[in-house]
Amino acid sequence: MQKLLIKGGKKLSGEVVISGSKNASLPIIISSLLFDDSVHFENVPKVRDIFTLINLIKVLGREVEFNEEKEILKISNKNKNKYFAPYSIMRTMRAGVLVLAPLLAKFGKARVSLPGGCSIGARPVNLHLEALKKLGAKINVKNGYIDAIAPKGLSGSNIKFPSISVGATESIIIAAVLAKGITKISNAAIEPEIIDLINFLNKCGADIKYNSKRKIIIKGVKFLYPVRHRIIPDRIEAATYAIAALITNGKLLVKKVNNEHLENIFNVLKKIGANIKIFKDSFVIFRKHQLKPFKIITKPYPGFPTDMQAQFMALATQIKGSSVINEEIFENRFLHVSELMRMGADIKIKKQKAVINGIKNLNSAEVMATDLRASVSLVLAALSAKGTTTINRIYHLDRGYSKLEKKLNLCGANIKRVND
Repeated sequence: MQKLLIKGGKKLSGEVVISGSKNASLPIIISSLLFDDSVHFENVPKVRDIFTLINLIKVLGREVEFNEEKEILKISNKNKNKYFAPYSIMRTMRAGVLVLAPLLAKFGKARVSLPGGCSIGARPVNLHLEALKKLGAKINVKNGYIDAIAPKGLSGSNIKFPSISVGATESIIIAAVLAKGITKISNAAIEPEIIDLINFLNKCGADIKYNSKRKIIIKGVKFLYPVRHRIIPDRIEAATYAIAALITNGKLLVKKVNNEHLENIFNVLKKIGANIKIFKDSFVIFRKHQLKPFKIITKPYPGFPTDMQAQFMALATQIKGSSVINEEIFENRFLHVSELMRMGADIKIKKQKAVINGIKNLNSAEVMATDLRASVSLVLAALSAKGTTTINRIYHLDRGYSKLEKKLNLCGANIKRVND
């Protein structure tokens, strides 16, 4: 098992090139199971979740070629289709449950293990399953597996989610594309990653319309035409490097981004005193003065993203005064707090609320990553701390960040990856 050794206290300066979005890539790649012909994806990030998904797609009978240097992924249908997604693969990637949708839509049957991934709350799959039932699927969950059939195919239906769910919205979009009739989704998630999925499918001949009121209408089609599609930039990765610049009192040029997708984060950063210069597909971020404490509440897009909560908490430890974070998406997403406190952070938790009292300096310590975003918050904290911090279980980090230590080291950080 590997770990990171981070010597803190160095200002970051330089350029960072942002990778393609992991959270956009996963559902789009999974939707390739709907196609009879080869599909090509560009700007695919080299992260562990993508490699896990590639293995899953292969297990399901597709041929996969990934040019890692050019970040181009080709998926071909060799008519060796299989319908079983085993626990051995699914246990490490929560998004894998999405394969249930295209398998049902295309072949009318699937056996999929319940997913694994980050240990963040329950993240139940019941929203996926209940919605698929409304499209005509018959589903049985037993012994850790989901067995599903659609003997008469899937048919359009009206679906209103009781709560906004990114995964469930993606699942029904993928399932309904080839369903008979019209599917109307209410209270849908409208994250940029979902819009990227919709744009890709529409380019391939799907008929999907959406609006800002969380309504999505899908008119089923008989087949899809393969195209080349470029994955959108990773907004969470871009925002993470923005925090890295601020927490080290440095200055970074962050390139290959979609600034519109970052507007909700920029708004908060500007309010607390960050200087941000926005260009066509890049931005420069730094600070001239001490940052101000803040209050944020995580919400579905276009609200503040839960995937940036941990990074902002790390930043709050270095801001004089009390900052408040309310986590309203997941019920168990403060696992990084105890590790930050090992580094000297002053944080108090009450249910879903965290109060962070800024201190002058964090101290180095040995800490443990518990999930993807928690792990990167520890990296950020270590960059600002005195001494050398050791971060264990960094496989969480590798699930969602491509070449993190290399990108940071090119900007002046001192990070080493070592084996235990």
